Amino acid sequence: MLRLYDFYDSGNGYKARLALAQLDIPYEYIEIDIEKGESRTREFLARNPNGRIPVLELENGAFVPESNAILCYLAEGTKLMPSDRYERAQVLQWLFFEQYNHEPNIATARYWLRHGHLTPSREPLFAQKRLAGYAALGVMEGHLASRTFFVGERYSIADIALYAYTHVGDQGGFELKRYPAVCAWLDRVRAQPGHVPLLKPQS
Repeated sequence: MLRLYDFYDSGNGYKARLALAQLDIPYEYIEIDIEKGESRTREFLARNPNGRIPVLELENGAFVPESNAILCYLAEGTKLMPSDRYERAQVLQWLFFEQYNHEPNIATARYWLRHGHLTPSREPLFAQKRLAGYAALGVMEGHLASRTFFVGERYSIADIALYAYTHVGDQGGFELKRYPAVCAWLDRVRAQPGHVPLLKPQS
């Protein structure tokens, strides 16, 4: 069985959990508390020398780190990855966009606010990240204004990757209502079969 090493509040880890749920793939979940430094232990670094979650452990004992690499691995040969060569390239385009323009800004702002890491010295950088995050949302808004999903009018891992941190962007101080096409797309993603929330429901 697959094993997923993850931190439950992580949008990057959520990408893997959402794909696993929607593909109906069983797996063992192993919590790694990054706030307690558990991703920096010798044991974890043997799985991912970069010391970051999520990490997917395969049945043969090999490890796949990096959230979007995990998405590509899971989606290979499934409905979540287009078979057309050009559309596959477009999926990769949006995965790269997410990691370069989107996640470093929207996710970091959210993390700092949610976990008490927005110190006075980080305020100028926080302002820069908000500007860059809004710019990324603007690119998404323009693309989705005439499209249902990001690639080929079909739900794919490009949507999963961008949904993960966009749908909780308000937790990073971003006003999502400025982007009606993005908000409508978020609703379509939530409506997909097998959708699961980022956090466990409160018992």
